[in-house]
Amino acid sequence: MNEQKSLRRGGGIAWNKNLESYADYDNRIGRGRAYVRNGFVLDLQIDTGAVSAIVAGSGRNPYNIKVTIEELSKTTWKKITEMCGRSIAGIDQLVRGEFPKELGVLFTQKDGGLFPKPKEIKFSCDCPDWAGMCKHIAAVLYGIGTRFDEDPTLFFKLRNIEIDALIKKSVEEKMENMLKNAEQKTRRVIKNADIGELFGI
Repeated sequence: MNEQKSLRRGGGIAWNKNLESYADYDNRIGRGRAYVRNGFVLDLQIDTGAVSAIVAGSGRNPYNIKVTIEELSKTTWKKITEMCGRSIAGIDQLVRGEFPKELGVLFTQKDGGLFPKPKEIKFSCDCPDWAGMCKHIAAVLYGIGTRFDEDPTLFFKLRNIEIDALIKKSVEEKMENMLKNAEQKTRRVIKNADIGELFGI
């Protein structure tokens, strides 16, 4: 049970660590942690490619935050299916709504991973703070990770990834690679002529 819980929590932790790994976000995303823990994020809705949230601030009225994320490129999608095809066990964990450790690089690699890079994330807040990333936006970005811990399938909804399509494509990649390997002759295969000489036929 503890192992399953740790796997389910992996997605949210990895999401936040990934954001913190970028210099532009390193000193900012942490500001949102306290807002989330203290219940200032009043509402957070995750949809395909977008997140909307309401965050309380110092003023009387809460603030409205919008976050949009670019779609995965075809190149990234191809890399993802190829990687998943090498780990059917990892695919099984994804289906169960877990974060497979075997596919960790699939999410976190900065060149072609499932987690979006800062340049792929756009956000806005109607608060009077003119900073590039105010604490309300930071709270929402951190809160997204918290929601992933509660329901890992929300990540695939956000990135517009259909699990069934991913499984089908990954299995096809796996079968294609297996067939290619089966067609390749190895040195261990003995030709008919060699068999004749071996047995004096």
